[in-house]
Amino acid sequence: MARTPLWKSISISLTTDIAEGRYVTGDQLPTEAHLAATFGVNRHTVRRALSEMAGQGLVHARRGAGVFVAATPTDYPIGNRVRYHQNITAVGQTPAKQILALDTRAADPREAEALGLDPGSPVHVYDGISLADGLPLARFQSIFPAERLPGLLSALQNSQSVTQALQDCGVPDFTRQSTRITAKHANATQAGQLRIAEGAPILRTEGINIDADGQPIEFGRTWFAGDRVTLTVNAEDMNQALSR
Repeated sequence: MARTPLWKSISISLTTDIAEGRYVTGDQLPTEAHLAATFGVNRHTVRRALSEMAGQGLVHARRGAGVFVAATPTDYPIGNRVRYHQNITAVGQTPAKQILALDTRAADPREAEALGLDPGSPVHVYDGISLADGLPLARFQSIFPAERLPGLLSALQNSQSVTQALQDCGVPDFTRQSTRITAKHANATQAGQLRIAEGAPILRTEGINIDADGQPIEFGRTWFAGDRVTLTVNAEDMNQALSR
């Protein structure tokens, strides 16, 4: 089995320290010399680790001052009600979304199954980037039944918010029916969109949202930057899932 490079181990260790609150936003990390002594490596290896973290948006260097924590991983609840803007606002960050594409096309077999549609039925597709305090947190793709929601793309163009767009199209509320979470490595495209290194850890979720009548209204795929988010599930939601 291939060994993890020393610089990668240092990056993982420091990222864990940030995630567990030993360093918070604005804190200065130990000097390169101190980290080199702590980990028993040369300063070049430490510099490589810090450069990797900087590329992921976790730290930034100030000339003559040192390296500082730029952001801590964001707690992101995954439960019966998943609302991006509410989740990000709740942790004191500013949410935003960037539209990559809005399109209508034929559903693939997985999308059709998730939405209870016949294979090849038309679906609206919303591709975008979710940001927190201006830093990309996730790449997402949301798929909706086009025949039921003919005006959805225009509503999304206006608001960029799935919740608001669905309300504008006559769907006042929706809840999460299921979520699947898988660990992956970022490919070149995902790395560029999320401003992380190719091969960096990402968390992929697949979720199905249903309306008040229990009908599937959205099938979503999201790729979270693994070092920038902590996906959380509360006890009530976990107990409900286990009882099904």
